[in-house]
Amino acid sequence: MKIRVQSIHFTADIKLLDFIQKKADKLDQFFDQIISGEVYLKLENTEDEENKITEIKLHIPGNDLFAKEQCKTFEEATDKAVESLRKQIEKHKVKVRAKTSNFKEIAATEEF
Repeated sequence: MKIRVQSIHFTADIKLLDFIQKKADKLDQFFDQIISGEVYLKLENTEDEENKITEIKLHIPGNDLFAKEQCKTFEEATDKAVESLRKQIEKHKVKVRAKTSNFKEIAATEEF
């Protein structure tokens, strides 16, 4: 899956970028129709330790999925955002299956 990472107001190192790509690639196991993704890494100007924000937007056919997490590290925020997206993907697949099965039932009854 093609991922575009943007770090806002700082430069992300290669190690972090590789970590994000590796985590995002795992989403392909759950849904193979992901078109692309965008990741935004932000540093919030607060005194709080949890000032690192990861936002991930996935483009899938007919929809976009989005997750935003704020933690002490970008790695932790990325983990949580990817887990949130995994749950959203599962819900999306259930909806698609329900629509498909309803369509098949309607089509089957109309044939007679």
